[in-house]
Amino acid sequence: MAKTMDKNRKARVEEMRRAQAAAERRRTALVVGAAVVVVLVLVGIVVKVVRDAQADKDVATVGAALASASCDPVTNDKPDGTQVHVGPQTQQPNVTKVNYKTVPPEFGEHFVTPAYPALPFYGEQDRPRMETLVHNLEHGYTVVWYTKATPPAQVDELKKIADRARGMSETSGKFIVSAWDDAYGSFPAGKSIGISHWGANSAHRQLCGAVSGEAIKKFVTSYPYSDSPEPQGY
Repeated sequence: MAKTMDKNRKARVEEMRRAQAAAERRRTALVVGAAVVVVLVLVGIVVKVVRDAQADKDVATVGAALASASCDPVTNDKPDGTQVHVGPQTQQPNVTKVNYKTVPPEFGEHFVTPAYPALPFYGEQDRPRMETLVHNLEHGYTVVWYTKATPPAQVDELKKIADRARGMSETSGKFIVSAWDDAYGSFPAGKSIGISHWGANSAHRQLCGAVSGEAIKKFVTSYPYSDSPEPQGY
């Protein structure tokens, strides 16, 4: 009888031990599972933050897609050798305005001093003279012009693009957005954005109907500051 009771007691003890072990395993699994969930959530947050930070620096994420911005093909024109300084402090001091061959200009005669230190964005009230900005083009700048027909919301997009584009290796900070001066001609109907770059052997120009960070990024990537007559100029 005593042996039977002892056997039953041992069985109950063993059953309790197994139940306790099983409960411990469940608690461990829950803790591990919760930890895994927390880690996954944190990883997801970090990935999102990184992606958002990258998106905040990407020119292409601003404005319309290239396919919907009504952009003309990029022109490729041969500079005609007019890297001549005109205006004050030159042999042609009476020249106060250059009649450029294209709208917007890609190259040509220009004033002695470029805009420096150049701001990333200029409005109608503080924009440099066209002849000044063409000197910036000679030094490798990409200049984006917007007209009076550009909607205010798109002008705000250009301000974002101006800041972001300066961080691109292809610009090395040489990027300007400026209000267009109608005294130098009118943009074609349906076009309110112009992009220019003066390359060492070929100048480039593109007109768009809307602001497209994707179009501007593609343009800058294709025609970096290093491809210019004087890339070391400020």
